[in-house]
Amino acid sequence: MKRMMIASLFLIIGCKEEKKEAAVTQPEPEVKENVVQEAKSQVNESEEAEKWLEKSIEDYFKSDLGSLDKNMQKITTKDYHDYKTDAMNVDMNVDGSLTEQEFKDKWKGKFDTKKAGVGVGFLIAGQDWDKVQVTKCELISENGNNYLFDAVLNDKVLKAVYPVKVRVSKENNSFLIADVLQDTPEFN
Repeated sequence: MKRMMIASLFLIIGCKEEKKEAAVTQPEPEVKENVVQEAKSQVNESEEAEKWLEKSIEDYFKSDLGSLDKNMQKITTKDYHDYKTDAMNVDMNVDGSLTEQEFKDKWKGKFDTKKAGVGVGFLIAGQDWDKVQVTKCELISENGNNYLFDAVLNDKVLKAVYPVKVRVSKENNSFLIADVLQDTPEFN
């Protein structure tokens, strides 16, 4: 009888430890699910940024000429808006315009001034356009709330193609263009 009680105690203790081991291994699938859900939300956010960018660019070029600056302010960060405004006005006879060297000195710490698109418009080098469409928009890199896209803007009527790289940042739950890398066009 004593042997039976001892044997049953060992059995009870052994079963309790097996239950503890089973309980310890259960959280692992939950962690994997969290990682998968986190990865899905990051993918969804980059896709949202891409859709937002395409729509914002096309809407910008559909807007009235008189409201372009106001619409540019709505889709860009304040720093980028000020930077691009300075770039468009380099060496022009307007209040607050800078020389090219003054522009480089002012913005060299925040932006790549070689890719500012000095003397050309926002997103495209052309002064005139008919219907600008985004024909390519691919995510190149992602860093936290910053997304870099390789984009091609196309105006089929004027037969113009504008390749640009656009950095989009998410601030206060909304996307904004934080930088556009444009090459200054060479006219022959």
